[in-house]
Amino acid sequence: MYVVEGDKGNILIDSGWDSPESLWALREGLKAEHIKLQDIKTVVITHIHPDHYGLASKIKQLCGARVAMHRVEAELINSRYKDFAELLKEVEKELKYNGTPQSELLDFINASLWMNEFVTAESPDIILEDGDSLSTNSFEIEVIATPGHSPGHICLHEPKKRLLFSGDHVLYDTTSHIGFNPQSGDNPLGDYISSLQKLEDLKISFILPGHGPIFNSLWLRVEKILHHYEERKRKIMHILEDGLKTAYQIAQESTWKPIQGGIAFSDLACWDKRLAIMETIAHLKLLVAEGKVGNIDMNGLSLYVSKE
Repeated sequence: MYVVEGDKGNILIDSGWDSPESLWALREGLKAEHIKLQDIKTVVITHIHPDHYGLASKIKQLCGARVAMHRVEAELINSRYKDFAELLKEVEKELKYNGTPQSELLDFINASLWMNEFVTAESPDIILEDGDSLSTNSFEIEVIATPGHSPGHICLHEPKKRLLFSGDHVLYDTTSHIGFNPQSGDNPLGDYISSLQKLEDLKISFILPGHGPIFNSLWLRVEKILHHYEERKRKIMHILEDGLKTAYQIAQESTWKPIQGGIAFSDLACWDKRLAIMETIAHLKLLVAEGKVGNIDMNGLSLYVSKE
């Protein structure tokens, strides 16, 4: 979370989880910087994942701040956090279609439900679009739509001070989860890579991410991220050399969490297994779009085959 100060009122970028501990941490962090909670006039949400959006409603209640987010994210709030029964059915259908065994389906579907306890879901007061601007007088912030990690994800760019508040789009020591799901769009990894390339010409001195340390050398970091995804695609192509496979089978044969030295699929926690499958599907969707992989429906399963 970041506070951008100015004469027009302070802007809070992202809000954290909706919990007493998170709210107290925010209050104490502001106090240490001699900032009053009531001086926050706008809360800008980079995307509606619980750790970025969950507390926004409580902050609005406490200090009257207006909540702002991209139009696409606003459109997903109801189906994600309020009337989510249909979304769960779609997730179940997608997992089953991509080869997840019946014995694991229920655990995978329910793996994310605990997060809803840490979100108070309300519609935003301000709808943002790519190219919009936010001002505190001291800072003039441009909104950059960067879909991929979430379909309505935004970064915030201060061109004069050469700052980029990157949300989960670009992180220093890990790659963002880019997974295919019922709300992700048809080719989320393709969208994400296009969004990375969209930042290429920006003059940035410091990147302020949603997780991890502040850093510089944006394009060097972007090149490493792109290299990671190319490596993952090559490994998937290698796995497909010995036959047609589902996304679940490919995920099983892949290694995960490289920052931790690599973990086998079987050793992942339930939630991480679900993420691994969704991430594998996203890579496969991009490989299909690139013409390197074919996709067919056979006996109710989505099967992938190498075309090279």
